[in-house]
Amino acid sequence: MKKINLPSICFILSCKDVPTNTEIALKAGIKWLQIREKDLPRKTILYSTLKLRELTLKYNALLTVNDYFDIAVASEADGVHLGQEDLPLEVAKKFFHGIIGISTHNLEEAMEADRNSAHYIGFGPIFKTSTKKDALEPRGPSMLSLIQRKVNIPVVAIGGITLDNIEKVIECGCRNIAVSSGILTGNIEKNVEKFIKIFMK
Repeated sequence: MKKINLPSICFILSCKDVPTNTEIALKAGIKWLQIREKDLPRKTILYSTLKLRELTLKYNALLTVNDYFDIAVASEADGVHLGQEDLPLEVAKKFFHGIIGISTHNLEEAMEADRNSAHYIGFGPIFKTSTKKDALEPRGPSMLSLIQRKVNIPVVAIGGITLDNIEKVIECGCRNIAVSSGILTGNIEKNVEKFIKIFMK
């Protein structure tokens, strides 16, 4: 399958970040948003996603929805990101013709997603993260480097990525990251500008 060109930085946000933090990041140059929300009612998540759809169209950015296939379809999002316990990739492809990404945590999962023609994989956590309550042990840059060599689709590194450790990710040959607290902690606009500048080197 032909590789797709994804923006280098995926900003992962929750409903509470809509619209204020979202628009700050978009104005600063973010071109890919992913909404990830676990605890709120589906209706609330849908309304936030619909607002994000308006914003991403305004700023010409991609929107993907984490886990909730139905909300991705209902909001006409550009993509859906599925976990290992979510709707199987082969089923999702029958009903959704946008971008489909798969969360992976080891080489076997990464290669399976590649074989089954996912558009990209999220791989991690690379570093220790406080964003997810049930986060696994960090996989580290060395495992990320191996994944990069073994799969033919884009690898989006995720988990604990900050401005302090981003160079370790790039040294692995990885050109796509997913970031949440690394953008939200402190000055969002300046954080985004610094991340973008790093990828422009």
